[in-house]
Amino acid sequence: MVKHQPLQVYEKQVFVSFVTGIYGCRWKRYQRSHDDSSKWECTWTAMLFSSFLLLLFWAYFWLVAHNDYNQFNWLLYNRSGEWRDDTFLILAYSVVGFSYVSILTILACFHISLGQQLNLYWVHKVGVLVTLLTTISGVVTVDDVWGEEWAILLISLQSTAPFLHLGALAVFTALGWLVAGYVVRRERSNFQVMVLLIYVVLLLLIYLAPLTFRCPCVMNSHSLAPRPEIIGRRGAPMLAPENTMVSFNRALQQGVSSLQGDVTISEDGVPFLMRDDTLRRTTDVGKVFPSRQHDAASSFNWTDLRTLNAGQWFLESDPYWTADSLSAKERGRAGNQTVCPLVEMLRLAARANRSALLNVRRPPPQHPRHRSWFMDTLWVIQRSGIPQKRVTWTPDTDRGRVRGLQQAADEMLSLEEMRQRGVSSLTLHYSKASHRELQEYLANNVSVTVYPVNEAWLYSLLWCSGVPSVSSDAPQDLRKVPYPIWLMSQSAYCFIWITSDLVSIAVVLVIFSFQKWKMSGMQNYNPEHIMLSAVTRRASRDVNVMKEKLIFSELNNGLNSTEDLSLNLENGYASYSCGGH
Repeated sequence: MVKHQPLQVYEKQVFVSFVTGIYGCRWKRYQRSHDDSSKWECTWTAMLFSSFLLLLFWAYFWLVAHNDYNQFNWLLYNRSGEWRDDTFLILAYSVVGFSYVSILTILACFHISLGQQLNLYWVHKVGVLVTLLTTISGVVTVDDVWGEEWAILLISLQSTAPFLHLGALAVFTALGWLVAGYVVRRERSNFQVMVLLIYVVLLLLIYLAPLTFRCPCVMNSHSLAPRPEIIGRRGAPMLAPENTMVSFNRALQQGVSSLQGDVTISEDGVPFLMRDDTLRRTTDVGKVFPSRQHDAASSFNWTDLRTLNAGQWFLESDPYWTADSLSAKERGRAGNQTVCPLVEMLRLAARANRSALLNVRRPPPQHPRHRSWFMDTLWVIQRSGIPQKRVTWTPDTDRGRVRGLQQAADEMLSLEEMRQRGVSSLTLHYSKASHRELQEYLANNVSVTVYPVNEAWLYSLLWCSGVPSVSSDAPQDLRKVPYPIWLMSQSAYCFIWITSDLVSIAVVLVIFSFQKWKMSGMQNYNPEHIMLSAVTRRASRDVNVMKEKLIFSELNNGLNSTEDLSLNLENGYASYSCGGH
């Protein structure tokens, strides 16, 4: 009687099937392999990791650049002549692309840890290649159109670096589990050594990274300067059409200390408020004067300007994604605005006991008021009734003619140049002055106004730097920041830094020790190992019968061979018997 061996089965590995199935469309056991990955597949893995790092950089840039989205759209408008919000498409691509590449990167790390052969599915290869090329083209385009915005990356790190450091520390510490699972296996390869070396070097760099940080908010709380005053830049343009009376009123409701406007001189000498060189974007000049819609705003007389609607565009284009939050009454007021003369804005500031910051655009040489523009503006200031000491004038021109008015330079100047020009205040873009330069100005009693400041993190950073005032498109948001987002003493931060590094070192050592102990108790460990223990329980639908078929096939072959051998022996014995007789 033939004695059957107990049924042998495969060990179910749902997680491995999930990882290899999504990454390489290898859902079946026989499709997987522990052989070394080919150079071609290693190249695709390198491209995947490169795409992940590039998209991480891209996503972080657009996250911190939220402060200047309107500026980006405005630059595109000046290039194309059409207003459109391209930031929405960029954000959508960033979220989808980064999520997709992040998932593939995590799956690739699991492949390395489990010893699985890297074999990226061709659909994913196309996706990774398209994502990589799209992101590279996006970086090149931003560098061409908006190259000056890269400065916000270094500025943002002054605020986010301590938190990014802790996040990177946690990620790389957790990554130690995958690295350890790959490098402590019995088989050794140059690639394993390279992975371990790269991991150790990156981990050391992260441990020491805080030595390079320069964070203004790492300071003692008693050294914190007073809260910076907020200037309504073109009023409150997120709540109402920019440079209109309703916008300035909304800014005053948000508690601003000053109103800022862009001044243009009309053909007949009336100063009015307009940001653009033309009227196309913020008025209905295309309907009222279609043949003149591309003409300079300063070429219109005041009579024509008063006929234009300067508010409906805000409701239609929704430049800050805020129009839907307005009530019906607020939408009605915003839609009925007209071009605002300078005198009305100044009178409003005078009644509210606020200051005014004027960015005056000098008319071109062929303009009728090219020589008298200064007196036109000065006369309006005097007629408005606002005290001249409350008016700050930029740019720093005609200093000798400006008496009684505050005059600010809109460029970086040395202290010696400021003394020569008689300038005591600066209006600077936030990217133009470093923390050290700001401290030097403030130490010499130079008043500095920084623009545009629309995000709480940037406002907090400048607060810690001691900046006395900021110009903002979002006074309604900054008023909700009563204290810097974070403030920490030097000793407290050093304690957190050193403690987190020591904890990370301890966890990494424990992980590697555990993985080595785990592997030392297993001979020829293989995630695809076939279990050779007998199955004592009753077979179910989940039991793989492939091994059973293989066993019975071998048994049948063995029985056939035994019968053949017996028959041959019998024939041989019969022949021997006949020969003997």
